[in-house]
Amino acid sequence: MVQKAKILLVDDRPENLLALEAILSALDQTLVRASSGEEALKALLTDDFAVILLDVQMPGMDGFETAAHIKRRERTRDIPIIFLTAINHGPHHTFRGYAAGAVDYISKPFDPWVLRAKVSVFVELYMKNCKLREQAALLRLQLEGGGEGAHGKESAGLLAELSARLAAVEEQAEALSKQLDDDSADAAAVATAAHLERKLTGLRRALDALEPGTGAAPTLPAQS
Repeated sequence: MVQKAKILLVDDRPENLLALEAILSALDQTLVRASSGEEALKALLTDDFAVILLDVQMPGMDGFETAAHIKRRERTRDIPIIFLTAINHGPHHTFRGYAAGAVDYISKPFDPWVLRAKVSVFVELYMKNCKLREQAALLRLQLEGGGEGAHGKESAGLLAELSARLAAVEEQAEALSKQLDDDSADAAAVATAAHLERKLTGLRRALDALEPGTGAAPTLPAQS
């Protein structure tokens, strides 16, 4: 069973959260509510999220301050943040959102289809990264195993399984990159996809080096 990605929805107004859930329910992922910046930060302490939809105008800790806290934490600093705001104060206000670490800045009322499409891109990238981490874990298992005889046969089987799984992820990543190019997607999404492809290339090289007769064990690509 494929594990669903979690999407964090942050807004102090219940009707706005309800609207976001209605728009994003078609993605069939896990939607998590937070009615304040403090509540959002608490949720981020324990769960991993594919993307955060963050309202700018909130009492107490507003969206900008919440984003600043998110970006200061090592665990959460790489999670994409999409700012949502009902007030358009012009370029300076938008720049402040990007400076706070947002990958996108959308004014209300927004087009439900556009919002859903943007969120789906980050969900796909998150799922690809999760699969990549699984490949790396299996590869480390292979490197730590080694041995002869029955154990060697087991390692060879694991290596073949790794290669097949990685090939599937490579194919999906290539298709996603083409989709981003065709749709003229946000620069942040394109950059994230390119980063994923580089990591896949490094993992493929490490996996190829494990083939019989290739010599020394490879160095695994760093995880981030």
